[in-house]
Formats: sequence, C-alpha cells, structure tokens
Amino acid sequence: MSVKSILLAGVSTLFVAACQPQDQVETVESPPVPPVEEVSDWSKGAMVAAADPRAVEAGLEVLRNGGHAVDAAIAVHTVLGLVEPQSSGIGGGAFMVVYDRASDETIVYDGRETAPSAIDENLFVEDGEVLGFLDAWQSGKSAGVPGAIALYKTAHDAHGRLDWADNFESAISLAETGFEVSPRLAGTLANDRLRQFTRIDDHPVSAAYFYPDGEPLAVGDVRDNPDYAETLRRVATEGPDAFYKGEISEAIVATLAEEPRPGALSVEDIAAYEVKVRPPLCGEWRDYKICSAPPPSSGGITQNAIAGLYDRLLPQDDASEEASLRAFVDAQRLAYADRDHYVGDADFVQVPSADLINPTYLDVRATEVFEPSVKPTPGDPGVALGGNPMVGMWGQDPTEDAPGTTHLSIIDADGNAVAMTATVEAAFGNSRMVNGFLLNNELTDFAREPRKSNLPVANAPGPKKRPRSSMSPTIIFDETGDLKMVTGSPGGNSIVAYTAKSIIGVLAWDHTPQEAVALPNIIARGETVGVEVDREGGQEVADELKAAGYNVQERRGENSGLHVILVTEDGLLGGADPRREGVAVLLEPEAAE
Repeated sequence: MSVKSILLAGVSTLFVAACQPQDQVETVESPPVPPVEEVSDWSKGAMVAAADPRAVEAGLEVLRNGGHAVDAAIAVHTVLGLVEPQSSGIGGGAFMVVYDRASDETIVYDGRETAPSAIDENLFVEDGEVLGFLDAWQSGKSAGVPGAIALYKTAHDAHGRLDWADNFESAISLAETGFEVSPRLAGTLANDRLRQFTRIDDHPVSAAYFYPDGEPLAVGDVRDNPDYAETLRRVATEGPDAFYKGEISEAIVATLAEEPRPGALSVEDIAAYEVKVRPPLCGEWRDYKICSAPPPSSGGITQNAIAGLYDRLLPQDDASEEASLRAFVDAQRLAYADRDHYVGDADFVQVPSADLINPTYLDVRATEVFEPSVKPTPGDPGVALGGNPMVGMWGQDPTEDAPGTTHLSIIDADGNAVAMTATVEAAFGNSRMVNGFLLNNELTDFAREPRKSNLPVANAPGPKKRPRSSMSPTIIFDETGDLKMVTGSPGGNSIVAYTAKSIIGVLAWDHTPQEAVALPNIIARGETVGVEVDREGGQEVADELKAAGYNVQERRGENSGLHVILVTEDGLLGGADPRREGVAVLLEPEAAE
C-alpha cells in the first residue's frame, strides 16, 4: 500500500473481542429519554465511545435515563476501573473537558494526582543517585493523592442531572455479581515480562485478586470484587468524604508506608485534595477551534501546536502524500521538544502556554525545522514574540510516562460533551491494592532527575505539585462555534501523537473516525520516529521516512486507545481503537428524545 493510500484513503477495520469480529460502531434502540428542564435544539442523538462494551452500556443506560454527559462519564469510568484495572481507576486521576451546550461554555476539571506535602525535588534521588524507573515505580514514593472521586463530584455538582448515587449503580452491581475477564486483561496478567516488572506478586492483596491459586485470571473467568462494590457504595451514599477521610484514606496511607521505599503520603494530604477547575487552552486552526486541558496536561499546548505547525510545514508547491507525512512528523518533533522543555504544573512554575500556540510563534517555529537526523531543541517564544528569552529557564526533561491509561468520549442527547482521559500511570499503577482498587504510581511522571545542566526542570517533584501529563482530552468546534469532534487516547507520552493523528486524520485527511484511529501510529519525539509497522500500511510509512533520512524505530504492539466522536450534518460518527476492546455506540435521535 502506498503512503498516499495510507494517508488519504479509507482503511476498514474490525473490532475483535474474544476472537470474534464485530463492528466497532453500533446503533442501539432505547426507550425515550425523560424530559429535562433545559430544552435543546440538538437533534443528532447521543454516543458513548470507551474501552469496554460493559462500560459503554453503563454510560448509555445513564443517557437513556436523562443523564448529562458528566453523569454518563462517571458511570463509564467506574466500570472501567473494575474491568480494565490495569489502565485506570478510582486510585488514580483524570482530566475531564466538558462542553455545556446551553451555556456554550467549555470547562476543564483537573483531577490530577498531587504529591505529598512532605517531599522535595529529590523525591527519587537516593545517596546522590537518581532511582531507575522500576525502583521508583514499585515503591510507596510513587503514589500521589488520587483525584478521580473528587473530580466526579466537582463535575457532577456543576452539570449532573441524575442523583449522585445513580451513577455508581452499574459498577456496584457488576462488582458484586462478577464480570468476565476480557482477553486484554488476561493477556496483560499472563505477560511474564510485565509481571516481573510490576512485581504484583509482592503485594498479597493484589496477588490474591489477580492470581488466585498462583495463576493469572484467564479469559472468561468470572471475577467479583466485593471490596470495590463496598467502596463505591460508601462514596455513593456518603459522598467523597468516604474516600478522602476516615478508613479508606487511612488504608491508602498504611499501604504506601510499606516497604520497599515507603512513601510520605499522609491522611492530611488526602483530606486536603482539591480539584482544579480551569479554563481550557484553545487555539484557532483552519475553521476550527481546538480546546484541550492546560498544564499540567500537555493537551492544549501540543494539539494546537501540532495542528498549527502541520499547516505551516506543508509546502505550498507540493501537495504530495510524502510532503503531508513529513509535515505531520516534523510538527510532532517540534511540539514535543517544546512540551518536554516548558510544561509542568503552572500553579508552581511559569509555563508560557498561550505563547507556545501563538500564531506568530508558530510562524517562527516552523522555520526551525531540524534535519531528520538531528534531535530538535526547544524553541523560544519569548524571543519570537519580541520579549525576553525563555529557553534558558529550564532544563530539558525527557521523562517517559507509562501507558496505564484510558480515554472516553461522550455526547449526550442535548449535545453536551465530555472528553475524559484517566490513568493510574503504569500498568496496574504501583501494584498495591487497597479496598478493591489499585493505587497509582503517578509521581513517576515527574522528572526523577530534578536538575539538568545546572538548571531546574519545570517538571521536577515538589510538595503538593501535580506532575506533567501527556493526557490530551480534546473537544473541537467548527466555524460557527458548534460542537465538531471529541477525541483523546491513552498511551503514555505517545498520547500526544495518537490524539494528533485522530485530529489530522479526520479534519485534514478526510477519514472517518474509525478509519483515522486504525491508521498506523507515528510518534516523533526526540531522536527517533516510531512507526507502527504491524498495522496495514505501517511498513510503507517506515520505509518512506527512512528514505527521507529519519531515524525510524519500527514498533509493534502499540498501546493507543483512541475513542472519537465526530459531529456531521447527518449525525454522529464514532471510532473505537481496534488495538483495545472498545466500541462506539450511537443512540439514534428518535430514541434519545
């Protein structure tokens, strides 16, 4: 297959679950949605796209009962935390971007984990030596205060239509009766190499849950989780205080205080957790407005930068598919270099977010394309915009964040939308299980080496600080300001590239969402360009880039999990990443009235 056919032609894909093919985008009939107080002019139906059909069904049930997209997101994510615990859960955090159609407002809820108040920048430095990732990951030091439950409540208070407790019913029921173990969860548990890294057998509670009788859960096994059901039931009836104060928070602290390398998290840290409500970081691109989460998320900066640089790097006199491919790769390379240098927790460090997506800066940055064999360095928006130099403020941070993450996209029956990316960081978080859920290892998203070249790193650890994230939940609007697209992905630091592929693939290359998510992944960060060669057309892309002089890393087993919804004149189109087990399911307009 030629590069042209890869970029500009449709790619048909099937979702495989339990080795049986089926369409990823489904349509279901449902009872009419009860009337709500706000009357909407929306007539395109509703859709849920997420990483597991059982979670999608939980969200659809909420929408059938008249729930807001935020209600559905809570239902979806609490089920995901049960059926794909390797990816996310209530022991981790999330960013949620919400579009409220009635008020025409877009809001970001930052439920990112926070560091203990007792740490300093040397969190992962011992005896003058920086801990390796594995030692840092598998330790009590790696967990921050979980933000998911607090995020649910803050967003629900602002947007929810159903009773708070109603949104937990599906997850509680499934945890009590048991769920069938999926191929992806079973395959992860049976991966001996990953099992060696997670050291999950070192933690008796986790080992007993995931490896009963010493053997990993297998496909089709039914696994209940009464402790998870009880935790959710308490949160549903008592509110977030059940999680952030009292027995559950004490259990979290006690678990993290265990060897190896006990953590410093305290019950006071947990009780003091706050969700940050932030404006989105939005930029203009073509006839669209791209809105995503601001720092400590990388979404708003990178998605706007990549799209803007892509257009600027397209040669005026060369409309070839090869030129389009190179523009996409070089746009990533420049955006990643800036992101790695500047992005941290903007509540603690200066992050020039607006400057990094300023059209004037992008004009300058696009002239700084580095030869394919040369590692890009960060640009300087201060100089480009006629101010003081900024590039010397920080040391470069190449920290790799791991792919223990999930993404869900929802549009409800009134045209409200949610893009939510949630995580526990690495697979199974830090492997310590308490009260039915796994704890995160999110603090390894900080730079373990806090200083480079005698300069502080923007993303260095600090008390109560939130680590930089690649999570990029994104909502896009058309030229009239109306909702156009909802997208995002898991995948560690590759999230930036995956999400950008969905945006460029749909809005620049004219793919459907399903075609776009199925395209080979291309990740251009640092010295190498990773190309997914075990997807159709991937080897051709790799060969083309090699011929152009790029240092290509052929990759297999990519971990993207894109879930996309596109608004068209004719209705909603969804896409679910074939690399995971998700679906995108439509409620027809007549069923959603």
